[in-house]
Amino acid sequence: MASISLCMIVKNEEDVLTRCLEGVRGFVDEIVIVDTGSQDRTRQVAEKYTDKIYDFPWDDDFSAARNYGLEKATKEYCMWLDADDVILPEEAEKIQRLKKILPKDVDTVMIKYATAFDEWGRPSFTYYRERILKNCSQCRFQGRVHEVIVPFGNILYEDIQIEHRKIRVWDPQRNLRIYEKMYREGQILEPREVYYYGRELLDHGRARDACKQFRKFLGMSGGWKEDKKEACRLLAYCYFLEEKRKKGVRTLLRALEYGQPGPALCCDLGKYFFDRGEWKDAVFWYEQALREDKEVFGFCQENCRGYLPCIQLCVCWYQLGDYDRARHYHQEAGRWNPKGEEYLKNVPFFETDAYGK
Repeated sequence: MASISLCMIVKNEEDVLTRCLEGVRGFVDEIVIVDTGSQDRTRQVAEKYTDKIYDFPWDDDFSAARNYGLEKATKEYCMWLDADDVILPEEAEKIQRLKKILPKDVDTVMIKYATAFDEWGRPSFTYYRERILKNCSQCRFQGRVHEVIVPFGNILYEDIQIEHRKIRVWDPQRNLRIYEKMYREGQILEPREVYYYGRELLDHGRARDACKQFRKFLGMSGGWKEDKKEACRLLAYCYFLEEKRKKGVRTLLRALEYGQPGPALCCDLGKYFFDRGEWKDAVFWYEQALREDKEVFGFCQENCRGYLPCIQLCVCWYQLGDYDRARHYHQEAGRWNPKGEEYLKNVPFFETDAYGK
């Protein structure tokens, strides 16, 4: 059976650390905690679960802190978590079963990460992360912020999910501040860092600055193709904000250079034609979003796999005069999300005996 060292960095996490560590008790063989400067009871909480607790001075470098913890791990595999991550009992059982059957030649286990949730508490934004990795020299984080271990060796994707359940927001400027500090220091950003710097700029309302970073990233030779697709989507969004619609749609289409479109890209292309009142072309892309039901390995907006295209198809078919299809997609939207705001607004209109007559 494989053995696992859980490696975590923490700071002022007394409110969530117990929740996290209770979730892993059944399957981890070692817990390594690196404290980067807690001033609450985080250490006392951690001491209930492990005696391997180390202090590490914080210097705006997540990888440095995480790698310090990885160096203390002694088991065959390392697993990392954030303090506000949650592993539900059924997911913990999956990891325990995986430990028993994990082939010796597997180096990296990719596990789904859910970081946003709808009004039902269901995951609305997911993506795969390298989560369990063979304890070796390649198992090291890169990047001062939005850090990553580059998946290596024999890679296995597993149907297991970890949920990121924040109960409070810390410093919303932190990541952007670190990137800008790197620039001031003259550090050359790697492709992935350029991409995430662009995302941080966009999240802080600096669309023009974000544009520059996305264009730079797309012009670089490195970078994961799923990030390239997403950069095209985000750059197009920036162009649409500036009313540069032709540039926007050309950038969306550029994403196809990096492989087949996912549901979100299909919805973006559908919206372009929807906004122009070109209903048949919009139908094509929204229906394509519904057909893209395979596993998505990049960022996945679950809404784009069902509810959003159904709501839009409802409008499209109504505009095209096909009232039966319009009602069908209204009902499909309700199946995807019975609490959806748009769906509920449409209920009085569609669900009457007089509709379509």
